Amino acid sequence: MLKINENYLKLQASYLFSDIARRVADFQEKNPDREVIKLGIGDVTRALPRACVQAFHRAVDEMADDATFRGYGPEQGYEFLRQAIAEHDFQARGADISADEIFVSDGAKCDTGNIQELFSIDARVAIPDPVYPVYLDTNVMAGRTGPFVDGRYQGIVYLDSTRENNYVPALPDEPVDLIYLCFPNNPTGSTISREQLRTWVDFARDQKAVILFDAAYEAFIRDDSLPHSIFEIEGAREVAIEFRSFSKNAGFTGTRCAYTVVPRECAAWDSAGNRQPLHPLWNRRHCTKFNGVSYPVQRAAEAVYSEEGQAQVRELTDAYLRNAAHIAGAMRDLGYELVGGDNSPYIWIWGDRDSWEFFDLLLDRAGVVCTPGAGFGRCGQGYIRLSAFNSYDNVARAMERIREALA
Repeated sequence: MLKINENYLKLQASYLFSDIARRVADFQEKNPDREVIKLGIGDVTRALPRACVQAFHRAVDEMADDATFRGYGPEQGYEFLRQAIAEHDFQARGADISADEIFVSDGAKCDTGNIQELFSIDARVAIPDPVYPVYLDTNVMAGRTGPFVDGRYQGIVYLDSTRENNYVPALPDEPVDLIYLCFPNNPTGSTISREQLRTWVDFARDQKAVILFDAAYEAFIRDDSLPHSIFEIEGAREVAIEFRSFSKNAGFTGTRCAYTVVPRECAAWDSAGNRQPLHPLWNRRHCTKFNGVSYPVQRAAEAVYSEEGQAQVRELTDAYLRNAAHIAGAMRDLGYELVGGDNSPYIWIWGDRDSWEFFDLLLDRAGVVCTPGAGFGRCGQGYIRLSAFNSYDNVARAMERIREALA
C-alpha cells in the first residue's frame, strides 16, 4: 500500500494568495460593474526594459539559425550571465563573489524552497514572523516541524518582527542551525543596517549555522548606508547563501530568471563531525533536478547589466518607489502607523483590527485588494500589506478610494 508524505497534511488548508483570489473572484461575481484595483500580490505590471527585449529578440533569432542554434545549456547558467552578475552585483560593491559561485535558476521562490534539501531533517530552523510563506511551508513538507498549534508550527524557532524591534528580529535565545532572513523584507518592507546584519553573521559563525538571505528586493534600496548583499559583511562567505531575482527589478515575473550564490567557504557538517562544503552539494542538486534557464531568457537577463539596461531598470524601480511613497503618504495622512515604502515596494500598515476584516473592508468599500498580514504569520495579525506594483494612476485612484472609505 502506497503511503503519502503525511507532512503535507500539516499544511494549512489554503495558501494565502489562493484565498485572496477566491475572495476577490466572489466579490467580482457579486459586483460585476465595480472595478477592482489590485495592490495585493507582488507581481509587476510594467513591461520589460527595452534593452532586455532587444536582447531577447536577438537571442531568439540565433535560435532560428542552425549556425547559432543552442541546445542544452549549462545547468548552472551561461558564463556570460554569471560573470555579469558577479561583476555588477557583488564585486562592484566590494563583495568577493566569483562567477562559479553563482547558480542561475527560474526563480528565487524555487531556490528558497529547494535549498532546504541540503540539510538534515533534524536541523533547528529559525524563521521570521511575519514571513514569506515558502520558507515555512517547505520545511513543513520536509518534516522539520510538529503540528500547527495556536497559529504556529511546533519545532520552528520563530523570530518575531514587531513594532517594538522595528521589524528586525532579535537573535534567538536558543541554538539554531538554519536561519532565514529577508531584507528589504517581504512582507514588512523593513530594512536592516550593516551593523545589524553583522550581528547575525557573527551569531551564525558562533553557532556554526547557515543564513539563507533573500535579497530579492535589493534593487529598491536608495539609502547608501544599507547593505545590498550579505556578502558585504566580513565573514559572511563562511555562513551565508544569498538569493536574488530579476523579477522585481527588471519585471521578469513572467519571464523567469533568478540566481543563488553559494560561496565555496560556506559549509555544514556531517554526522561524523566532518565539515562539508555546500557548493558541491547545491551543484549536484541543481544538475540533477534542474535543466537550466533558456538561452534567450539568460541573454535578456544579461542585458540588465548593460548601460542602457541599468538606466531602464533604475527607471522601473523608481516608478514603483514613487507609487510606494504615495501609498505611504496617503495612509499616514489617514492616521495609520506603517513601515516600508521608501527602500521597498511594500508598505506594512497597522490597522488595529483583524487583518481579514481590514481586507474585506477595503475590498467592499473601496474595491481595492490588499494582503492581510495574518497570512504571513501570527505577528502579522492586525496588519495589511499594500504593494506598489501597479501604475501610478491606479495607485492614486486606489488611495483616493481608500481615503473616502476610511474617512
